[in-house]
This record gives sequence, structure tokens and C-alpha cells, in this order.
Amino acid sequence: MTRQALKTGDLIELDQRVLPGCHLHRSALNDVARTEDLTFICTPKREDAGPTNNWMAPADAYARLGAIFDGSMRGRTMYVVPHLMGPADSPHSRAGIELTDSLYVALSMGIMTRVGRPALDRIDAAGDFVRGLHSKADLNPSRRFICHFPEEQTIWSVGSGYGGNALLSKKCFALRLAGPVGRREGWMAEHMLIMGLEDPDGRVTYMAAAFPSACGKTNLAMLEPPMSQMGFRVWTIGDDIAWLHVGDDGRLWALNPEAGFFGVVPGTSQATNPNAMRMIGRDTIFTNVLETPEHTVWWEGMGVEPPSRGLDWRSQEWNPGSGSKGAHPNSRFTAPTRNCPTISPEWQNPRGVPISAILFGGRRARLAPLVYEAFGWAHGVYIGAAMASETTAAATGQVGVVRRDPMAMLPFCGYNMGDYFAHWLEMGRRIRVKPRIFNVNWFRVNAQGEYMWPGYGENIRVLRWIAERCRGKGQAVETPVGFVPAEGSIDFDALDIPAETRQELLGIDPAAWLDEAEAVEVFLRTFDDCLPTAVLAESEKLRRRLARQSAPALPASQAWQPTSTR
Repeated sequence: MTRQALKTGDLIELDQRVLPGCHLHRSALNDVARTEDLTFICTPKREDAGPTNNWMAPADAYARLGAIFDGSMRGRTMYVVPHLMGPADSPHSRAGIELTDSLYVALSMGIMTRVGRPALDRIDAAGDFVRGLHSKADLNPSRRFICHFPEEQTIWSVGSGYGGNALLSKKCFALRLAGPVGRREGWMAEHMLIMGLEDPDGRVTYMAAAFPSACGKTNLAMLEPPMSQMGFRVWTIGDDIAWLHVGDDGRLWALNPEAGFFGVVPGTSQATNPNAMRMIGRDTIFTNVLETPEHTVWWEGMGVEPPSRGLDWRSQEWNPGSGSKGAHPNSRFTAPTRNCPTISPEWQNPRGVPISAILFGGRRARLAPLVYEAFGWAHGVYIGAAMASETTAAATGQVGVVRRDPMAMLPFCGYNMGDYFAHWLEMGRRIRVKPRIFNVNWFRVNAQGEYMWPGYGENIRVLRWIAERCRGKGQAVETPVGFVPAEGSIDFDALDIPAETRQELLGIDPAAWLDEAEAVEVFLRTFDDCLPTAVLAESEKLRRRLARQSAPALPASQAWQPTSTR
């Protein structure tokens, strides 16, 4: 199939001595990202899809897309891709079949999933599978739709060849369809990385983490500790999707249903993610990056000097003075999990791994401290529901625009998000040994707009405190928003961070948080009667705690005086 893709031009061979097994793919110029505005949940009742999803009646969707599909594959090869999501011997794994006219999609599915016999065996045993139909058709954006039919466990995608729209195993199957199934069956499909932090004594604390885009999820999943943190290491289970279930022991367990990584390339470098750089050096499909004259690849933020010339993502001649990007900002790598240097020996454990901590996070310049812990499960659900990230000028042309993204699931929740919050609360009642829930923020800035925290590998210092909290050892002080690290409980050694900056990193400004709480409540009330009263109750508790401590005249680092250390 790879040889055929080279003949058709679907793939371009790179220098196999430098990048063995690697190839380059270029998508159509109008087909370079997920099209969320053309993504629909097709349920009989509009309210089942909820206010955050586009909705289309199933009969209308079948008719509308059927007319586009009609004849769209004529003269093309159809690829039948049976795929298994999850380890072959896991009771939690599920199978699907995707029909596609894209050789690129078929090859990518071979990286991202377990294709062929493992899937067919599961289909024979289960008697069911997710039905996925995909065609590039004419790649016309006005005839591009991605439709999900939860009741029929069916996905129809037409008019796009981009991975996020066309690799139907990924967000479509593993999140938008798996979510409603998990709600019915008592498990969760989440947009989360899964990782393990091993300490010098060999103890591994497993964590799941949900971040919106551009907040460092893949970097955290493959974190490489700096020399100052020798003895600690991070094990990667997955960087994008977690299926979580309650084990017989009452703990929450998580497995990664995928077999590959579909990551954003720009900004990936030896400094930001050395393990990803090692991983993508072989057996990788690069999409929409720059091709050098030596048939290697380059992208902005790679950490090396750009070539003097090359072919950009549009296949046009490029040089550093061209005034345009060599790689598309959403250019991608598709690489097999087995090549990840930090891959955990437990990543294919049929049971998964036991989760001790759940992390939420976003990009907040002023508001959120470096890390804080929820008071309990219901408060943690509220923290996840209130998640937001601030945009950057590069993304939107405006700085600091707050976008709500509950649990980083806003584009991927396949049913009413109010019911989704209720499912989180119900899961909390079923989990006897609950993970602790935390919020992290690597992006706090000072008055000059400079990041106060170094991030990347140094984030292990925060993970260490989280692991200690999970073992009942890490010290914390109580604030209105949750428990923050006590003085000296995070290892700041070898970091050039002044004491006043450390205080500001962990500071709480009750007045600013009151404004935030009001904005969150306005957002949550858009879910009307589907919003659980317990979430609103947590919002009211937060407002009362903040009102008692509001001191707007004080700087953030001094506004809260802790009353207890735990």
C-alpha cells in the first residue's frame, strides 16, 4: 500500500537513511484542519445533542450526505479497514470498520489503530461494531460534513481528507460515539492523556490530564525530567484519549484505545519534547510540513536553522525570506506508539492503569495559580466544567479572549454536556477510591507579560507535589479555590525564580476569582434544566468563600491569608 501511495502521489518518500520508514503527505489547500462548524450530532431530539453541538435530524443527515456520497467513489479503490480500539485482549476494547476511498487514510489507520485480524476477531465475538463511511468526494468545503449517529453507532464523513475529519477512529469513534455508550454502560470516554510518574523508589503514580489545544498535552505525556530531577521519570500511556472504568477494587482505571500519535508538529523540538523528536525519526507520516532539498523535513519551532530553500506545505518554492510559513500551523505527524521512547510497559495492559490523579488545565495569564487541588469530587467536576483557555494573538488576533472548554471536551462531547456533567457526578458515586482532582496552569505571566514558570521538563516538580498529595504526604494550604502547595512543598531548587515570583505563582486574588465565578455561572446556565444542581451548588459555595476573603486592594500574592495547612 505504501508503494502504491508513492506511485499515486499520496505519499512522498523522504531520505530513508535519515528518516527510515518516513513519508510526507500534503493535503488539499482547503482541507487542513478539523471543521467543527460542519460536524454534527444526529439524534432524534435536538436537546439530546445539547447547546454546544451542531444538530441535524438523522433522516435529513442521511439524505443530505447520501446525495453527496452517491457516485463519489466511482473509479476509485475502496479500502475496508477493520480496526480495534484498545488492546486485543481487553474487555474494554471496541471494534469498528471504516470504508474509505483514501489511501492516506487507510495507511494512517494502520498506524493509529490495531487493524485487521484483531478487529475481526472482536467483531465476531461481540457481534457489533462502529460503522464508518468516508469519502474525499470532491473536497468541496460546501459539500463537507462529518455526521455522528449515536443510536446507530454510525459515522458518515464526506468532503475531507484531513486526519481529524477522516480518521474516524479518533475523535469521532473514540469520543463522540464512545461518550454516549460510556454514559449508558457506566464508563467514561475522555479527551485526556494518561501518564505515570515513577519516583526513585520505583513507585508509579498514574495520572490522567485534560487540556485544551496549545496547552502542552503531548509534551506533558512524554515529559523528560531535567538533570536536577534525576531519579524521577515519566511513563507514557497515551497523549490524547482515555477510556476510564471502575475496577473491581473500586478504583478508576484508564486505558488508551489508540495505537499511534497524531500530533501537531510546529513547536516540537529537542527543547520542548525531545522524546517526540526521537519517536518521529522513523515510521512516521508527516503532513503539510516543509520538504528540504535533501528530502528531509523542517517546520517552524523545530529548534534548528531553516534550510536556505525548500518546498513548503503548499508544494511551492520557499526560502526564509518568503514571508510565509514553511509548514502549516496545523501540520501533523502520525507515528506508532511502539516507537515512543517513554512508552510504558503497561500501555497494553488489558485492564489499563489505576488513576490516582486527574488534572485539568488551561492557558490563564493572570487568574489561576500554578497548581491547586479540589476539595473533593464534586468540586473537581465544577473545576473541570469551568475550564477555559485564553487565546493568543497568533491564534485569533486578540489576546486574552477566554474560551470555555469544559474538561477539554467541548468539540468532542457527543451528547448534551449538562448530561455529561451529571455522568461525571454519577461516576464519582460509583468510584470507591476516588482520584484527587487538580488544576494546573503553566502559563501565568508577570506584569511585564513574561512567563513566570519555565514549563516543559520542569513541570515534573508540580507532578511530584501532586503524587505526594495522592499518597497523603504533600503539604498544602487551604484557599477559597482549593488547596495550593504550602511553602517549601514544591522543589524550586536550581530554578532562578525569586521568592516574590513564587508567591505570585501560587497567589489567589479573590476579587478576580469572583468575576470569574460569575462568568462561569453564566456559561453553565446555558445548559438549562440539564445542568446538575450539584454543579451550581459548587459554584455558590465558591462565591461564598471568595466573598468572605475578597480584598481587591491587595496584590494577588498577598490577597489570601491561609488559615490551615494540610
